[in-house]
Amino acid sequence: MADDEEEGMKTRIVKARRKHLADCAEAVRDSELGRVYFEPEDDLVAYLAEGMKNETMFVALGEDDGFRGFAWFVENGAFHAFPYVHMIAVGKEFRGRGIGTQLMGFVERTVFAQHSKMFLVVADFNPDARRLYERLGYEKVGDVPGLYRENVTEHLMMKLRE
Repeated sequence: MADDEEEGMKTRIVKARRKHLADCAEAVRDSELGRVYFEPEDDLVAYLAEGMKNETMFVALGEDDGFRGFAWFVENGAFHAFPYVHMIAVGKEFRGRGIGTQLMGFVERTVFAQHSKMFLVVADFNPDARRLYERLGYEKVGDVPGLYRENVTEHLMMKLRE
């Protein structure tokens, strides 16, 4: 568990549990990521539950234990050798308030304790997320057109441990 405070918001980051699934799914569905990648009839809760099994999904909670966002990384998800940030989503009412930065900081501290680099992809339709990752020190190392959806290019980004 980690406590972070940014922009005056006290946040606790803990391993995601089944009780967090509905909030995680809502954060994804109520985002451009969700609108592009998940059909309304998709069972997003089941997908997230599957991801929760590896215990690398974490949620940001407020002082009242209210959900603020989540991050999910895969230990050897990039090239079967390096950590990969699979998904991050922040609740609509908490966007732009530092929660994504706090979640990424937590993931980085966790990952860089054992690994020298980590990867993520960010879609071309999500320039705000790309700016966040660049501000956090991620560098674009390539483009993958049509990786998940036709007509969407994913920017492959990497960060080295400092």
